[in-house]
Amino acid sequence: MMHENQLLLNSLTKTTMKKIGILYGMENTFPQAFIDRVNSKGEKGIIAEAVTIEKVIQADPTEYAVIIDRISQDVPFYRAYLKNAALSGTAVINNPFWWSADEKFFNNALAEKIGVPVPKTVLLPSKERPTDTSETSFRNLAFPLAWEEMFKYIGFPAYMKPHDGGGWKSVYQVTDPHDMWRKHEETGQLIMMLQEEIQFEDYFRCYCIGQKDVLIMPYEPRNPHHLRYASEIKAKGEAAEKLLATVKEYTLKLNIALGYDFNTVEFAVRDGIPIAIDFCNPAPDADINSVGTENFEWVVEAAANMAIERAKNHKPGQTNLTWGSFVKDSISTVLNVPTPSEEIEIAAPVKLKKPAAKKEEVKKPAAKTPVVAKEAPQTKAETAPAPVPFEDIPKKKSTETKAEPVKPVAKKATPAKSTAKEPEPVKVPAKATAKKAAPKAEKSETIKKPAAKPVKKK
Repeated sequence: MMHENQLLLNSLTKTTMKKIGILYGMENTFPQAFIDRVNSKGEKGIIAEAVTIEKVIQADPTEYAVIIDRISQDVPFYRAYLKNAALSGTAVINNPFWWSADEKFFNNALAEKIGVPVPKTVLLPSKERPTDTSETSFRNLAFPLAWEEMFKYIGFPAYMKPHDGGGWKSVYQVTDPHDMWRKHEETGQLIMMLQEEIQFEDYFRCYCIGQKDVLIMPYEPRNPHHLRYASEIKAKGEAAEKLLATVKEYTLKLNIALGYDFNTVEFAVRDGIPIAIDFCNPAPDADINSVGTENFEWVVEAAANMAIERAKNHKPGQTNLTWGSFVKDSISTVLNVPTPSEEIEIAAPVKLKKPAAKKEEVKKPAAKTPVVAKEAPQTKAETAPAPVPFEDIPKKKSTETKAEPVKPVAKKATPAKSTAKEPEPVKVPAKATAKKAAPKAEKSETIKKPAAKPVKKK
């Protein structure tokens, strides 16, 4: 009886308990601290743990009400798993559908539309063509591009970086067009963007959690990684207060438009104006060894509170994702869906053409023409090199002209007393009995070629 009651209690716990999972990779400090912080709050019916994936079946719900995603940008399998989970009601942070669609060049364009200052930026084609494309794949791309206009718009020095990247990977400072071309050679199939350089007096990196909590951190991107957060704000007094208020306003504005619940935004301050440099970081650095103890404590607490709130508001079987105002506004302006036609149209079977069979029949008469024995080897010699690699053709000719295949012919011609009389019997059977000459040509097509050599000996 006790065993049955325990099983019943476990099943009720599984149905009523809301799990918060965290999906992560190589990072060590933040994931466990996040799990411990959620569980330490003792929220009734809520527990946090590392996500465990045993199988992924289409449209199957997961056991998690909320999942914090820290790794799917590097593991496509996880991204597909999260989309399936979101479809079945899991609140995935950040929205895996939007994260898949988003990239830095679009971010810049959107920021400009909503009134957040960004550097001047242009998009560059990749140095190497994408796999399985050819020159004809780029018929719509002008050649050459308007390089002078773009260089004049951006100016030098400038920065060149991937349009869809992060972690300061493949970021180049370029001093002039020649320097840009040289460094562009190293980028392979990456789509790069050329961006105006901002000479700044202050620089900030800002955590934004749940589209409401913002932590502004002075940041020095030119320092070694472990020293970048060891910086202080340069502005003072009222100028500093005004600057920080604007930075927070822009941070919230960007994340609400993009729909991110966990993100960082970077600003370079030029002439007192914060310019958004990078704000597509949906799995931002949160390691205690880089961000420092105080910043680490803030982000762990803010993330735990956000996850608990989302778990409480979770509605099973419904979509629990966050969408940005850009997507929401786009949907609200979509025209009414047209009424579909009641008529059912079925396509007729495609009639197969037979040009290939006709072409093969045309080739057959060409093969029948070798009535004259001399023409047959010529047509075969013309078609033979086609499937053979170029470097192999001379080798085949050299083996065919060796003296070894000539010896059996010399033996058959032994009834003649001298080799000088050999050309005469060859002419006679060609006129009198073409049937005997034909089998000799079929046995080895190359015999006639060395036959010309004895004539030269005369």
